[in-house]
Amino acid sequence: MKRRDVVRELLSDRKDLLVVAGLGSTAWDITAAGDSPLSFPMWGAMGQAAMIGLGLALAQPKRRVLVITGDGEMLMGLGSLATIGVQQPTNLTVVVIDNERYGETGMQQTHTAHGVDLAGVARSCGVKVVEFKDLAGAIHKQPGPHFAAVKVDAEKIPLVLPPREGALLKARFRRALLGEQADAE
Repeated sequence: MKRRDVVRELLSDRKDLLVVAGLGSTAWDITAAGDSPLSFPMWGAMGQAAMIGLGLALAQPKRRVLVITGDGEMLMGLGSLATIGVQQPTNLTVVVIDNERYGETGMQQTHTAHGVDLAGVARSCGVKVVEFKDLAGAIHKQPGPHFAAVKVDAEKIPLVLPPREGALLKARFRRALLGEQADAE
């Protein structure tokens, strides 16, 4: 599968879905699928997308939260799966776009290319593992937390960059999430 096709499908019916994207390619992928104020692409915080998504899911229990990150970033933050498993947020789904490469540093192989099973780690932490074909229902309707590792082709594709200003992204996301209340705080 192609990574941009996967992400485009995940976001095709997003409505008011809150989306956190990992550093690098997944941030570019969500932007290519259509930039949204309800998207929070990570700039400079590798390994933190799942934990940001967890915090968001816990703070906004009535909203659905989708984390889209890469295998390199998930490997860096494996402990986040244990915390998600303990917290059990019913509104959180974590999707790893797994090309078995560190795309931002030269396409070196990640551990998933050598058999590390991210879905197995998630499962052992108490997170429900779903297949790609079942992701739409998991993301939008079924109680989680959910995890999916989606294998994609290892490819270098053109960048579609989200805004680079962290303060702007934070303010935009807060306004989209909280409405007028964001300006009052």
